[in-house]
Amino acid sequence: LGLEVSVGEKLSSVTAVLRGGRPGPAVLLRGDMDALPVQETSGLPFASRIPGAMHACGHDLHVAGLVGAAKLLVERREELAGSVVLMFQPGEEGCGGAKVMIDEGLLDAAGERVVAAYGLHVTSGLLPGGVVSGRPGAAMAAADTLHVTLRGRGGHGSAPHAALDPIPALCEAVTALQTMVTRRFDAFDPVVVTVGHIHGGTINNVIPDDATFEATIRTFSAEARARAEEETLRVVRGVAAAHGLEIDARYERLYPVTRNDETEAEFTSRTVRSLFGEDRFQPMAQPLAGAEDFSYVCEAVPSAYFFLGACAPDRDPATAPYNHSPEAYFDDAVLADGAALLAALALGRLARGR
Repeated sequence: LGLEVSVGEKLSSVTAVLRGGRPGPAVLLRGDMDALPVQETSGLPFASRIPGAMHACGHDLHVAGLVGAAKLLVERREELAGSVVLMFQPGEEGCGGAKVMIDEGLLDAAGERVVAAYGLHVTSGLLPGGVVSGRPGAAMAAADTLHVTLRGRGGHGSAPHAALDPIPALCEAVTALQTMVTRRFDAFDPVVVTVGHIHGGTINNVIPDDATFEATIRTFSAEARARAEEETLRVVRGVAAAHGLEIDARYERLYPVTRNDETEAEFTSRTVRSLFGEDRFQPMAQPLAGAEDFSYVCEAVPSAYFFLGACAPDRDPATAPYNHSPEAYFDDAVLADGAALLAALALGRLARGR
């Protein structure tokens, strides 16, 4: 396609720059490329052939859609008043590949800082096929992890008084965190705490020396995120102290809030309506509690991140298996619309100039 292509040093990332036929600023379009460690059970004829790996979040459509957008833009190269940076990003599912690409110079790949960035994510449920949804402000949550190890003294299960049992304290800490959320945070600036991993002991009649758990913590504002770190650590340390246990507690910050710029979010919704009609855009009533490392791009430049329904026409979006499900199915009939929308956003934003 005549693009300036470079590859990442730390990840299998690809950055391509398309130079327009006229001078102007640069914009960024993003497609992420991860699969997931999921055993596919969709039963589709094109299901994954690799055991324990599945495109359960539709990222294969993201890459194909971004290639399609590139082809559309190359055909209109002379209309482009500036440059388009195409971000083919690995590592969204957990290792923050967007941050790595930014650190390697992604946002300045065209020779100057991009003035805006746009990302698209398909959904196998929630939205009807071909419907685009988004909102200004917070679109997705920040995601952090709380790591806790409670240290006591092991012993025989028949004589807990002679040991220092970390298991009851762990159970108390898990429930105390849920109470903390309802009593320390405003329901209109929500916090979600989910303990997804617990480990302690080896057999039913042995009190272990230690027990561990990990929780994911989702917040929607910088203020709630800072307080969640403070409050969760305070609660688990207090429970440990009440039981006479030592504790190792660490709060790990991962992805920030994915926050859409108001101007770019409005431009995106206007572009969708212009391209496809009024009924093809559905405003998001509230953000999703999932997280996304496009948030790092949103922190750096004015951005819009939106969703494209890829639910098959014979399925109900309200009940269809959703992203990350082993039964998820993404209808690739929406690819053309996704590619056209990304291309239109680049063309329209460059036409606005700096």
